Amino acid sequence: MVKSVDWLQENLEYNSVRIIDCRFDLKNPDAGTEWYKEGHIPNSVYFHLEKDLSNPVTEHGGRHPLPAIEEFVSKLEKIGIGKETIVIAYDNGEGAFSSRLWWLLNYIGHSNTYILDGGYNEWVKKDFPSSKEVPTFSQGTISLAIQSQMIATYEDVSAQVKVKEEDKVLIDSREHKRYIGEIEPIDKKSGHIPGAINFVWTEGLKNGFFLSTNEQKERFSSLDPRKEYIVYCGSGITATPNYISLKMAGLDKVKLYPGSFSDWISYGENAIETCLPNKIEE
Repeated sequence: MVKSVDWLQENLEYNSVRIIDCRFDLKNPDAGTEWYKEGHIPNSVYFHLEKDLSNPVTEHGGRHPLPAIEEFVSKLEKIGIGKETIVIAYDNGEGAFSSRLWWLLNYIGHSNTYILDGGYNEWVKKDFPSSKEVPTFSQGTISLAIQSQMIATYEDVSAQVKVKEEDKVLIDSREHKRYIGEIEPIDKKSGHIPGAINFVWTEGLKNGFFLSTNEQKERFSSLDPRKEYIVYCGSGITATPNYISLKMAGLDKVKLYPGSFSDWISYGENAIETCLPNKIEE
């Protein structure tokens, strides 16, 4: 699921490798584009979180709806990605934006995809070369094979909240203060989807590197591998590194709810749970 900067440096010139710069700042959407212009890993192209890895916001679907698959595939093919291509996604080391691309590529059936462990920060730290050149590639052909088992729809989550199936568990990936409803810096309502438990996504990484398989197993040791887990966050971005961490821990039945909390609260009738007084808001 991850590759080291040393591996990438050694394989940088191979035509079978495509590198995608996913750097982004949620508070400054133009920052990633500027960072790319200032310098990037040679032969990498830039994919913008909100223009390339998401659809425009509508009434429902959350703050970062999944991109239209046909358009997304077309963008991948324009940079020469085909069935055998190894794709390396990187951000600044946060892991969230590269994980979004990793999840999307795996969702469309391109499993030969990896996250650059440590991100661009580690690349620079190793004093590896950077470039300002925007590369061009010959057209590729994607073999589309949607992995529907990777996704949980709004209807799936709504049904779980109503029925509370014991073999399914909702996991909220946001920081604990947001989960309990103490703070909410982004969305209009605070709290979490009823019944969800909290595993903060940042705890799956350390200094920009994903924890080892054994460390991930220890982190999720309280979870039953026989159950199905639906992971979400605020808008479907930071839940993706948690999705990866769960898979690394050997939990096979993991799904992402792409719309996440921002989609859930877009339906005014939905209940919200907090760990504060007046626990459930109708």
